[in-house]
Amino acid sequence: MSHHDVFNGDADGICALHQLRLAAPRESQLVTGAKRDIELLARVAAQPDDSVTVLDVSLDRNRAALLRLLAQGVTVEYFDHHFAGAIPRHAGLTAHIDPAPGECTSTIVDRHLQGRHRLWAIVAAFGDNLEPTAARLAQEAGLAPRQAQLLRELGQAINYNAYGETEADLLLRPADLYRALQPFADPFDFIAGHEASQRLGQARREDLALAHGTPPLWQGDAGSVTVLPDAAWARRVQGEFANELAARAPDRAHALLCETTGGWRVSVRAPLARPQGADALCRRFPGGGGRAGAAGVDLLPRERLQEFIDAFALAFAPAR
Repeated sequence: MSHHDVFNGDADGICALHQLRLAAPRESQLVTGAKRDIELLARVAAQPDDSVTVLDVSLDRNRAALLRLLAQGVTVEYFDHHFAGAIPRHAGLTAHIDPAPGECTSTIVDRHLQGRHRLWAIVAAFGDNLEPTAARLAQEAGLAPRQAQLLRELGQAINYNAYGETEADLLLRPADLYRALQPFADPFDFIAGHEASQRLGQARREDLALAHGTPPLWQGDAGSVTVLPDAAWARRVQGEFANELAARAPDRAHALLCETTGGWRVSVRAPLARPQGADALCRRFPGGGGRAGAAGVDLLPRERLQEFIDAFALAFAPAR
């Protein structure tokens, strides 16, 4: 019998798995990829009586593969905070799914583990742009402001590393970054003892500086839509730039479109003051999905750009 750990390559997915395996170490086959590699369960080559843990990937987007694994006699434990649709009822499935706006997969795992490795949940929440959640957990953990800032920077750096068209755009493969974290039960020890934290943080700052030089394509009462070029730096920084814009203007929504073959990859952030509607907007377009506060579209066709802008403006129009 084999075990497979399937996880999103962003800060939330990596930190969620890290918490679980600190609490319950086990040998496993790792299945992950860039942040937009969502349909990961299709890559699992499991046999009857194998087991799978899934973290931070949409059940709705992986439904067919999940049902196939369950039908084969594979047991699955599922942790996630994205829109799931109807959760299958099956004896082989244990689901821990909470799409509430203030939750991420790592906070769900944190509850499951009763806070045993909470510092890593704080890293993930900061990386997932859940500032109020992260700040509350940091305060409850008794962290000093400088300690909270270090965890914020680490979460942002790990999250930044997940964005790209493919793993070739990333500075570190997510599986390798997870393996780098494995020896460290304390994130402060990782910050002090591994060069990846400083390397990713510096690259993130450089890429953000390039992004801030790009003017919006559209601005209105609802927020802004910005198009980034077809370049590795733009693909890497797309999500983090959206998070930064959201933090600077919490009453406005933001969409970042990164050019790719046939159209754009899209990241959307609902206003932090009203973290609702991003997932519903993105599901209107091919390959769209996510959560209420932050979502994306795998490929927005060029001919649907104005449709997207109009839908964005309507979805996040200020209340009158």
